[in-house]
Amino acid sequence: MTPLEPDDLRPVDLSDDGPPILPDQTGDDTDLGWGDWRESAGDDDRLLEERPPHWG
Repeated sequence: MTPLEPDDLRPVDLSDDGPPILPDQTGDDTDLGWGDWRESAGDDDRLLEERPPHWG
């Protein structure tokens, strides 16, 4: 018979009621994480107007 280690005696909760292990979206995956701000949406119109002719 082997002696029990402390981890063998520790209770483990296997329920799904806890917080998610990984978030659905990280901070780097947001506009702010990319260095964009929501106010820059008005700049999109200018960029679309100035697109090169080969973009069609």
